[in-house]
Amino acid sequence: MRPLRYSINVTLDGCCDHRAIPADEDLHRHAVENLDQADALLFGRVTYEMMESAWRPPAPTGARPEWMEPFARTIDAAQKYVVSSTLERVDWNAELVRGDLGKAVQRLKRESGKGLFVGGVKLPLALTELGLIDEYEFVVHPRLAGHGPTLFAGLSKHVDLKLVSRMELGSGAVAMRYEPRR
Repeated sequence: MRPLRYSINVTLDGCCDHRAIPADEDLHRHAVENLDQADALLFGRVTYEMMESAWRPPAPTGARPEWMEPFARTIDAAQKYVVSSTLERVDWNAELVRGDLGKAVQRLKRESGKGLFVGGVKLPLALTELGLIDEYEFVVHPRLAGHGPTLFAGLSKHVDLKLVSRMELGSGAVAMRYEPRR
């Protein structure tokens, strides 16, 4: 069974708005390493549309620094599953996931491979409620944003985690990986 991994960037005060987090070469290199551990990405509609608008080629000349290109190529090439009840269709190496979320994700996890990777805020909350995430990574940035959104708002029960690794990035951000205590 392939594991489902979640990774999110967050400020010290708990903000996970991507516009509040400074992007740098180290952070993008780390993201590529994470994506290389997965066969497919699992997105909700909002994250899918945001990623598609930012990373689907072709990017206008000079739109982003050269060091972002490995991430752009990696995410463009990845198989994507999109959980949405409102989208009629998707493309960009993607297919829609509909119906019972738990059953659909369990089916994806049962497929052979290196793993699945999920991003975003609302979908990971639903997957946490279902007990389907096998690894959480929080990349905590040394910044106070002063606003939200925040992670796991409305979670119905505590989830105890065990730290399995920690890595400091050049910016001072710290990537901490956890597994649920079962």
